[in-house]
Amino acid sequence: MNSATFHEGERAVQERVGVRDRLAQLGLRVIRDFMPDQHREFFGQLPFVIAGTVDSNGQPWASVLAAPPGFIRSPDPQQLLLQARPLPADPLQDTLANGAAIGLLGIEPHTRRRNRLNGVVQGLSDAGFSVQVSQSFGNCPKYIQAREPVYVDGPHSSKPAVHKGAQLDEAARRMIEAADTLFIATAYADDRVDAGPAGGVDVSHRGGKPGFVRVDVDGTLTMPDFLGNFFFNTLGNIAVNPRAGLLFIDFDSGDLLYLAVTAEIVWEGPELQAFAGAQRLLRFKVQAMKRVEASLPLRWGPAELSPVLEPTGHWGQ
Repeated sequence: MNSATFHEGERAVQERVGVRDRLAQLGLRVIRDFMPDQHREFFGQLPFVIAGTVDSNGQPWASVLAAPPGFIRSPDPQQLLLQARPLPADPLQDTLANGAAIGLLGIEPHTRRRNRLNGVVQGLSDAGFSVQVSQSFGNCPKYIQAREPVYVDGPHSSKPAVHKGAQLDEAARRMIEAADTLFIATAYADDRVDAGPAGGVDVSHRGGKPGFVRVDVDGTLTMPDFLGNFFFNTLGNIAVNPRAGLLFIDFDSGDLLYLAVTAEIVWEGPELQAFAGAQRLLRFKVQAMKRVEASLPLRWGPAELSPVLEPTGHWGQ
């Protein structure tokens, strides 16, 4: 039963960190193949949701869907209906398909609540789509910056300015260097042995002090990985499939930055030892960039830094 809860990559990282035996039982209790009522109600009150999908070349992408609260509903514990279509130039424009694996992160930053769901896309239409649940579980409130999102009604540009490239442009660098939040999508490799419900796509939140992602001269990104729930869904995927997708949101302008990257886990070394609070580092090599101006129809309240970040370090220390 544990092999159905966590795949080989997740179990390997849990083993390395020394928590595999404990997670074998915990995973069975908290990772379900249905949504409890509180999760179903929670998704229904959100004005946005983060999605992770994989394109036809096997590249994971992190995306965002936004609409007035109520655009998500759950008719039964194993199904989620989303009445929204992808934003202009969002990777979901190309990756959404019936039968496609998808990961969803419902997050309410101002209350620091978040719930995860992995499943399969069904019933795709012009109005939206549904997701058949494979795994559903909650996440702790750590590292979430408290800022309240409000959906903005009214016309939005169907053709926002889009900037593409194989590497970061200067605006993308500035956006990353100022960020206190990112979202990361990873996937269990399609050509590996069938992992059952534990396979598919995951999408997760990462937070830190502003500038917690370092941008090197060559465009390489380095990020601390702090103490979490020990499931290691993201790191477990990277252990068997290093391709990942990153999403950065400019909470002032509504700009969205989508990155296709290859990821590496840094387990030890002077950089790790010098960054207070880091358990590991994640290093990303950018393969493709898409920056979309003023794309997200949300406005955000002022940010309150997560209190658990106070003792953590910063790259300029």
